[in-house]
Amino acid sequence: MCGIAGYVGRRRAIEVVFDQLKRLEYRGYDSAGIAFVQENEIQVVKRAGKLSALTSVFGSDSPEVQMAIGHSRWATHGEPNDTNAHPHFDQHEQVAIIHNGIIENYQELKDSLVAEGHRFLSDTDTEVAAHLIGRAYTEGVPLEDAVRKTLARLRGAYALVVVSKREPGKIVVARNASPLVLGVGEGESFLASDIPALLPYTREVIALKDGHMAVLEENQVRIWDFDGTPTPLEIMHIDWDIEAAQKGGYEHFMLKEIHEQPEVVRQCLAGRLDEKNALRLDQVFNETVWNEVERVTLVACGTSYHAGLIGKYLFEQLLRLPTDVFYSSEFRYGDPVLSPRTLAVMISQSGETADTLAALKLCKERRIRTLGIVNVIGSSIARDCDRVLITQAGPEISVASTKAYTAQVLSLMLLVLHVAQVREMPGVHVGDVVRALQQFDGLLARTIETEPEIIKVAEEMQNAPLVFFLGRGIDAAVALEGALKMKEIAYLPTQECPAGEMKHGPLALIEKGVWAVVGSSDAKMRPKLVSNVREIQARGGRVVMIAPESDQTLDSVADVLIKTPSTPYEYLNALLTVPVLQLLAYHTARLRGEEIDQPRNLAKSVTVE
Repeated sequence: MCGIAGYVGRRRAIEVVFDQLKRLEYRGYDSAGIAFVQENEIQVVKRAGKLSALTSVFGSDSPEVQMAIGHSRWATHGEPNDTNAHPHFDQHEQVAIIHNGIIENYQELKDSLVAEGHRFLSDTDTEVAAHLIGRAYTEGVPLEDAVRKTLARLRGAYALVVVSKREPGKIVVARNASPLVLGVGEGESFLASDIPALLPYTREVIALKDGHMAVLEENQVRIWDFDGTPTPLEIMHIDWDIEAAQKGGYEHFMLKEIHEQPEVVRQCLAGRLDEKNALRLDQVFNETVWNEVERVTLVACGTSYHAGLIGKYLFEQLLRLPTDVFYSSEFRYGDPVLSPRTLAVMISQSGETADTLAALKLCKERRIRTLGIVNVIGSSIARDCDRVLITQAGPEISVASTKAYTAQVLSLMLLVLHVAQVREMPGVHVGDVVRALQQFDGLLARTIETEPEIIKVAEEMQNAPLVFFLGRGIDAAVALEGALKMKEIAYLPTQECPAGEMKHGPLALIEKGVWAVVGSSDAKMRPKLVSNVREIQARGGRVVMIAPESDQTLDSVADVLIKTPSTPYEYLNALLTVPVLQLLAYHTARLRGEEIDQPRNLAKSVTVE
């Protein structure tokens, strides 16, 4: 997600940190900042925009200091401006902090600090952590002890980096679920959020473990767990080149982003589930609005449109709210029927999709309530909608969307469950679903472990003349996204439709060599789905089915059966099939020798109509 950099040693620290941040630019960011100690005071320089805006402050000659930390921010709390950029001070400017991730309980912590008289300058959760550390950092207490004391009060996924004007040769770091790596050199120490930032300086790297903290000084690195128990250094030697390191050792960004999805789930849920198994979506409409809404209109393009189809299923099945899904490019030309009690939801990864912006403009002209679901805070859709739900997926490099789609679906799920909670919908047990969501990242990780099985399917499928993507109910919506991935990067022709529609025309395309990929997440649909599969096989087609491991009825039905973890909810089961479809497209494209991260004729963000 965001970029973290740090250095203590004999080199010019600011120049090293700037270079580190430059090597992390591929991760995406909307502001940047740096902190260093000079003349017994912490100096902080930060700016919205690109690193060039920050480097221009120093000109050609930066201060000659031997310790600095830096950050490139992808905004999650507060807009991307100078004030919200990192680093942040504590109440008395004795410590400065940078932070990746989300502190889930920041609001309650902030409220208690405000009651004590603390004054906050930014809208960020990070500044709350800075104030807590500053309060614990009393005379005679080492900085690492103040950080450790504060960690006991924080809930969420985070990587913290802290410096103090009283101990200018020391950097204290802590990790809880958000990546942080340390570099060991001769008389110098480094830190970063990703390995590429370290490689020009050292190949000796420590991957800080969850629940651990460290102190970096010129001649040593020390590590403890959060309880204060010392931990031996586990140094690994890195042989990757810099380009490979940017991809985390993966061959392509797309594969890296598929594997990042368990972490994306944690980020998307962070701060939105409380300890009582209830949802907190403070940024969306209040109870009065949700009780007034009588119809939902979802507007999106491409992958986001496919996420919207799952949103339709959820709104109608769980809330009994009539829901329409429109392609953004068709919306305003179709003269849509919009009533004052309609809620229009604009879904866009970038928040800058031209057709979706045009649809949003029409809704605003007709005085329709609007809600944005986007990945980029401060984007046009985020600014122009009445309310916005940020997916918190982090930057996505590959043109073919993977983790952003999963985050969009999950965000729609949270939205629907929140409304069910507000409306007290009978039969919707939000607490039970929340408990399932709290385990979902682990289930997704287990799904990704089926990759060796998926590669074997791709080896057989790579030269297929046609691939069908089929399902019934919610699986029919997921099938569309699976087909799109196969088209986008493997360039294989696909046919996608609800499985029950096969006999109404598409069945004519089945012949020997054709494959069908069939999702089976919903138990009540399986008997009908089996008959559709038999129709394909009877005509020479081969079938790979994706089903929850709890199902024992399909072992003798499919030519290939890939089993995913099971949940009690068909919509969670359906979302668990998504990485399988993404990996199938990826490995088919790889085996065919296609360009994957930048497929022909396509762009990441479509900003023209």
